[in-house]
Order: sequence, then C-alpha cells, then structure tokens
Amino acid sequence: MVVGICRLDIRIHGNNSLKGKRQVIKRIIERTRSKFNIAIAEVGDNDLWQSAKIGFSVVGNDKRFINSVLDTVTRFVEELNIAEIVDSEWEIIHY
Repeated sequence: MVVGICRLDIRIHGNNSLKGKRQVIKRIIERTRSKFNIAIAEVGDNDLWQSAKIGFSVVGNDKRFINSVLDTVTRFVEELNIAEIVDSEWEIIHY
C-alpha cells in the first residue's frame, strides 16, 4: 500500500473576512473532492483571513500513480484561479 499526502499553503488575495475565506475554501474543497474523489480538508491557519492550509491524501498500490494524482490535484487547485498556492509539501509513504 502506498499513501500520498500533500499540504497546500494558500493565499486568498483581497479577502477581508473569515466568511469570505470559508466560501473560497469551500469552493476549492468541493470542486476538488467531486473531480478526484479524494480526502481533502482545511488543516491550518483556520483563523487567518487571507491564508489557509489545505491537506489531501490518496491511497493506492503504485508510487507513480500516487505521484501523478498529487501533481494533478495540485495543478487543478492552482488552475481554479480562486486562490494562489504559495507553497506545497508532499510525502509518499510505503506500507
């Protein structure tokens, strides 16, 4: 079994409330979850207005497949043009 995890550091430009941030994060999470059927959630910077940390994970049998999914999901979130990805961190674990 191979598990891939990724954390995306997101910057939301022009946002001035937690309500606005929650709407942006909700759109990102819902669109990504529905397209890729992955586990995804906000995992940090919960009380900051213009930044967030989103984590997602993928499980499979092949390291190349997991790496490809992590890369594809990251590109998808970036191409949504809802928020800017400032940093990303990946890890692939073999069990």
